[in-house]
Amino acid sequence: MSSRRENTELGVESLVLVLPAMDWRRSMNQKMLKLENLLRFHTVCRQLHSLGQRRTLAQWRRVFSSAYPGWAAHQYTRPWQTDMLLGAALSQYRLLVTKKEERSRKSQLSSPKSKKEVEAWIGMTVEELATAMEKDIDYIYEALMNTSIDIDSLEADSHLDEVWIKEVIKKAGMKLKWSKLKQDKVRENKDAVRRPQADPASLIPRSPVVTIMGHVDHGKTTLLDKLRKTQVAAMEAGGITQHIGAFLVPIVLAINKCDKADADPEKVKKELLAYDVVCEDYGGDVQAVHVSALTGDNLMALAEATVTLAEMLELKADPTGPVEGTVIESFTDKGRGPVTTAIIQRGTLRKGSILVAGKSWAKVRLMFDENGKTINEACPSMPVGIIGWRDLPSAGDEILEVESESRAREVVEWRKYEQEEEKNKEDLKMIEEKRKEHQEAHRKAREKYGTLHWKQRSFIKYQEKKEQKILRPKEKLERDSNILPVIIKGDVDGSVEAILSIIDTYDASHECELELVHFGVGDISENDVNLAETFHGVIYGFNVNAGNVIQQSAAKKGVKIKLHKIIYRLVEDLQEELSSKLPCIMEEHTLGEASILATFSITEGKKKVPVAGCRVQKGQLEKQKKFKLIRNGHVIWKGSLTSLKHHKDDVSVIKTGMDCGLSLDEDKIEFQVGDEIVCYEEKEVLTKTSWDPGF
Repeated sequence: MSSRRENTELGVESLVLVLPAMDWRRSMNQKMLKLENLLRFHTVCRQLHSLGQRRTLAQWRRVFSSAYPGWAAHQYTRPWQTDMLLGAALSQYRLLVTKKEERSRKSQLSSPKSKKEVEAWIGMTVEELATAMEKDIDYIYEALMNTSIDIDSLEADSHLDEVWIKEVIKKAGMKLKWSKLKQDKVRENKDAVRRPQADPASLIPRSPVVTIMGHVDHGKTTLLDKLRKTQVAAMEAGGITQHIGAFLVPIVLAINKCDKADADPEKVKKELLAYDVVCEDYGGDVQAVHVSALTGDNLMALAEATVTLAEMLELKADPTGPVEGTVIESFTDKGRGPVTTAIIQRGTLRKGSILVAGKSWAKVRLMFDENGKTINEACPSMPVGIIGWRDLPSAGDEILEVESESRAREVVEWRKYEQEEEKNKEDLKMIEEKRKEHQEAHRKAREKYGTLHWKQRSFIKYQEKKEQKILRPKEKLERDSNILPVIIKGDVDGSVEAILSIIDTYDASHECELELVHFGVGDISENDVNLAETFHGVIYGFNVNAGNVIQQSAAKKGVKIKLHKIIYRLVEDLQEELSSKLPCIMEEHTLGEASILATFSITEGKKKVPVAGCRVQKGQLEKQKKFKLIRNGHVIWKGSLTSLKHHKDDVSVIKTGMDCGLSLDEDKIEFQVGDEIVCYEEKEVLTKTSWDPGF
């Protein structure tokens, strides 16, 4: 009996323990758990019920065991068969649930494939990204709201860095696909280029092209005037060439102003050795001709040297095929529009030719020589004025002839596109540098505040923000007063270029910042005045005009217009304007000096006042001026006098050789015999800028 009971109880316990020992997976859903708990509860209840019945059946077993030997076995095996049934059902249900979960998991894994794929490329704009994502531009701004990028600076055509493109697409829950190169961005190179070198057999002799270089006011114009026997110098103020001139002569570098008594040509030759310019006198191949442009001395020798050199060089050029040349100068003429002076280097230029130079093009409708005479064609080495340009090219631009106007437009569009692409690359580079700076600053800030409690961080940030106070109006005015914005307008491109080259040498930004707001070719316009008013700047005009209406408008708006015809006068004016922006300094001017011969004191009320007996050695002492006491070469006091007496009389002035007694406005100073008393006055003196443009 007890043995059977133990076996029975062991069977129940085994059944109960089998269920908890099953390996349930975490992925079972709530329905599975509920069913299993229900089955477990049902099985336990059934087993407990069977256990109660077994006690009753055990009593009847003795009676029926002999008569019905199979009854007991049938009763005890039936519950276990039921358990097997339930276990099988549970196993089947678990299998179904597992398969369902696997299908769900597979669908989840495959869900990213259903995300919208966005094709992006490096440097795409805000508008392009919005179009690719099928969103509006505001969505892009909102996605970048809490990032370190400056939202206020973003425009629809602003280029985005790779980091921000990823950030926007990630926040949208879309999939990013990088495009190697967007198809509509690929453009064929449409530029015009020079032809291959010509066949030597087709070359013909040409005139030499010589550049005359020299310092300001060193006689270049006078030399040109003597060589071509014109009156260019007489028509220009100061005898200085303001334009680049070109004409047909034989020309070489000459040592000028040899008519002066202190002229030293040999010194010039020796100084040129430092620049690898070796004259014939020193064993080199450079012809050095001593001339005087003023008197015309030795100019024939200069011309002969030029011809000889040209013959030795055997200069040749190809006069056939499309024209190639260089812009020497460009300017705008009121009656003729944009005009260029050019040197033809290859081919022959004729009326009707289509030219491109820089980002402008022309259909030649008129040509003229150095004397203003109309010509029909221009050969290599020939200087020529060209009229017919749509826009004004720059000095130094390469001139190329193309076959048609449509081809010229194509070339110009390509060059503008190429320039824009270069600008975009520079912008992207700057954006990347700024992003790295922001990241580095953010990293340092995190390191700085990382170990602090949030209360400490908040307090430190508050203190830092408090220190970054807004500029008061007075401080802002002082800051703005240390900046000089300028607008440069010139008659020709070369003049503007020369002035800008001089401005590039400015090296006194620590004193006053020189800001170039705008520059251009042509007369001063209303737009120039408006710009100057906006930036509180000064307009400098070189060989240009400002009409009465423009000058009245400028005067009304408080804008300075300064017109000049000589470059170095303009630069001197600019130096003075910069100096006026600098704070004045106080200079001391000595009025008189006196020596202390004796010391004593007088009683005034209840206190004793030290008095010095002096004799004026130089100048005069004036009581209302400032004084200083010098002892052993050191100033030990500065201030005013309380009294100045000659004998017993109060006086205001003591002159040279007179004796006097004086007391200071400070009682603690003790006089000593041999000390010096200096009377002086302070005057404000304008500070001069340290910028030296070189002339």
